[in-house]
Amino acid sequence: MIPSREVCLRAVASRDPRFDGEFFTAVRTTRIYCRPSCPAITPRPENTAFYPTAAAAQDAGYRACRRCRPDTVPGSAAWDVRADTVARAMRLIGDGLVDREGVGGVADRIGYSVRQLQRVLADELGASPLALARAQRAHTARVLLETTDMRLGEVAYAAGFGSVRSFNDAIRSCYALTPGELRARLLRQPRLRQPGVLELRLPLRLPFDASNLFGHLSATAVPGVEEWRDGAYRRTMALPHGPGIVELSPKPDHVAATLWLTDPRDLTPAIGRCRRLLDLDADPVAVTEALAADPLLARLVETTPGRRVPRSTDGAELALRMVLGQQVSTAAARTQTGRLVSRHGEPVHDPAGGLTHLFPGPEVFAALAIDQLPGPKARAHTLIGLARELAAGRLDLTSGADRAEARRTLGALAGIGAWTVEMVAMRGLGDPDAFPATDLGIVRSAKRLGITGLAGAAEHWRPWRSYATQYLWAVEDHPINRLPEAS
Repeated sequence: MIPSREVCLRAVASRDPRFDGEFFTAVRTTRIYCRPSCPAITPRPENTAFYPTAAAAQDAGYRACRRCRPDTVPGSAAWDVRADTVARAMRLIGDGLVDREGVGGVADRIGYSVRQLQRVLADELGASPLALARAQRAHTARVLLETTDMRLGEVAYAAGFGSVRSFNDAIRSCYALTPGELRARLLRQPRLRQPGVLELRLPLRLPFDASNLFGHLSATAVPGVEEWRDGAYRRTMALPHGPGIVELSPKPDHVAATLWLTDPRDLTPAIGRCRRLLDLDADPVAVTEALAADPLLARLVETTPGRRVPRSTDGAELALRMVLGQQVSTAAARTQTGRLVSRHGEPVHDPAGGLTHLFPGPEVFAALAIDQLPGPKARAHTLIGLARELAAGRLDLTSGADRAEARRTLGALAGIGAWTVEMVAMRGLGDPDAFPATDLGIVRSAKRLGITGLAGAAEHWRPWRSYATQYLWAVEDHPINRLPEAS
């Protein structure tokens, strides 16, 4: 999965940040592992080992570098590009499923036995599901130590550790410091924080163009669930232990996140879902190189490199919203959906005001009558049918879903066409190669660019057709293509 040893050595020698998160560099003489771009290391090749994950490096007895903080790099883009068992498992582990349901919960979602799952991950990643989850817990604990004044025992519990002893052992193993020492080191420059609020930076790979990403989220925001305010996108989220609110602000080299959580145990899934929403683990260099090779797209890609795909924090929510938005304008879809949210969504308290409800779950829509939904009856039948499949678990649109199976199940539902399937695949399932070829915006843009035979031309854009979609949409002058003004 990681590049060849020769490529890894060149990346480390040139301190290439494009490889941060794609592999980790371990130095045998110091027993420290770093990100490839770390400025503190110039190891001899014979003393260097490379690992695909931080967990594998930690399992091999290495501790994280205190200067480059390799545990804070963006995740590997491979987990989005790939749709195999390892990628699905990594997405589920990233959502904190091991902490909530154990390794058995991940194996059940994948359709493997626990032993099969452990063997597959160990063979490819050099780490077991528990080791991967333990490394994730250590990073979550570090964030809590850095951003809150929670007592150490509370941090251990919130990060997912079963005991204070296992928490202490993990922190010492990862950082060669006790939790108290780590907090003292991190808080040398304390800053004022509000009680119950977590502030952190979400890392990403450059280049990063935030215009279409936040423009799309703002233009389609459902009142009460989402808003754009003072340069930040804000929304409510249904998390495993209670509702949460997130505020995301684009910066030149990261996204600033502020989280209000009912339960701090939800920090890991909240961060994971925000990263998926903003497509922060993407490899923009690979996308740019592939799409710019086509003269039809070269100028668009080279003008604004680093576009991301606006995704979703919840695949089921995205699918329901796609159906509600069929055959109506963006403004009408926002209004109609906002009314449904105010009637049927769970109320939440927003300390900053503006957000009022969680988006209703599939079980809520499944219980509605046809006359309780706006618009044509045929669309109402489609929405209720979709909601029932989601509520019954017959359609899986979670982060660990089998994308091919989800496409088949979704496409077989009455009233669900190819456009909806591709939009859900792109924004709900995170498929980088989805392509809604019948979308009117894409058709108009292709015509303006002189693209004939769109389906054939799109074959040259694989496996990045979701990103080609973003560039084609940008040809039109539409609010989704630019950062919104403060409100």
